[in-house]
Amino acid sequence: MTVEPAPARILGSRRWLLVIGIMVLAANLRCSITSVGPVLDFIAADLHMSSGTAGLLTSIPLLGFAAFSPIAPLVAARWGMERTLWAAVALLGCAIVLRSVPAPGMIWAGTVGLGGAIAFINVLLPPLLKRDFPNRIGQLTGIYSAVQGGVAALASGIAVPMAGADGQAWRLSLGIWAGLALIGLAVFAPQLAKRSAPPTGATGIETVGAAARYRSPWGSALAWQVTIFMGVQSMMFFVTAAWVPSIEQAMGGSATRAGWHLFLFQLVGLLTSLLTSTLIHRVRDQRGLCIAGTLCSAVEFTGILLFPQAMVVWMIFAGLGSGSCIVLGLSLFGLRTEHHRQAAALSGMAQSIGYLIAACGPTMFGLLHDLGSGWTLPITAIEVCLAVQLVMATLAGRDRFIGVRRVTGS
Repeated sequence: MTVEPAPARILGSRRWLLVIGIMVLAANLRCSITSVGPVLDFIAADLHMSSGTAGLLTSIPLLGFAAFSPIAPLVAARWGMERTLWAAVALLGCAIVLRSVPAPGMIWAGTVGLGGAIAFINVLLPPLLKRDFPNRIGQLTGIYSAVQGGVAALASGIAVPMAGADGQAWRLSLGIWAGLALIGLAVFAPQLAKRSAPPTGATGIETVGAAARYRSPWGSALAWQVTIFMGVQSMMFFVTAAWVPSIEQAMGGSATRAGWHLFLFQLVGLLTSLLTSTLIHRVRDQRGLCIAGTLCSAVEFTGILLFPQAMVVWMIFAGLGSGSCIVLGLSLFGLRTEHHRQAAALSGMAQSIGYLIAACGPTMFGLLHDLGSGWTLPITAIEVCLAVQLVMATLAGRDRFIGVRRVTGS
């Protein structure tokens, strides 16, 4: 395995400043999305949306992830990861503000913008860790996933109180997170003085010696296994965040209670992310962890269907499943590759196709609910998806590498 030495170019306080910057960027990754679920009914009522249309609103960021993820490594190769990340955070802040503007179409335009911005950050953080902290991929991925989950939990927990009992202030509830993007711009700004070196080859893939190029993930079965695992586990997260509050309210629970149960889901996910990060490098491979996380998600949805009164229990299982699987999915980008540019390519592929898969989740769930006039049909469909995730967990969790492609000619 070819790994560049832990960079001497990032030392001392500068190294810690980069870690802090990464964590602040991670804090921006989900709060603008998880703040929507608890107030989705208010938004739908105010803007006269059907369940399917409301589901589409929650799916648009994921479609943005799918559309923009393949572009992110190309832009970063030209402009540098640090500058690209900073620009993405600036776009995110603007998009959050735009989404809350009370003008026709602004909620859709802002949602598209934040989806594109988050896509760039999603894709570029894993290869940044692979490049600058190659021996701490699992640990730092777990920490930044926990930060991401913690802020996302806070966003879901305060969404309804911020919107008010009648939901009239839902625009404020969504818009306040632009302030966090501004903090991200300030904290990450010192990294703009540094620019990652462009790739040596014209194709954007760096060579190793003169005889090999890193293999493209698009032609690798292992990369597709990682991609599908990433996509389905992401679907579970976004379906839970977007629809479980609505399920609970439909069964007689209050919007505030549903919001705090979503907070519990995020909190358990945060703690599970930290625990998983400590286990990743202590096991021979990641199959057992991937399978355990998938089974927790299966228990969540089965429990919601069969005994919804115990929603607290099912939200704990939801947090165990999502919290472990997101860390595993992100860590696999570095663990299954041999160089940060290959990791960037896998990250772009997995988050493009993976989030396209995930985007189908909330919309499919809403449409199946409308079709069946209940929750049995959409939850059954989710369980089928989890069976696919279980197979991919077994395959992607093996200790394998995408490797290199040998080149015989010039």
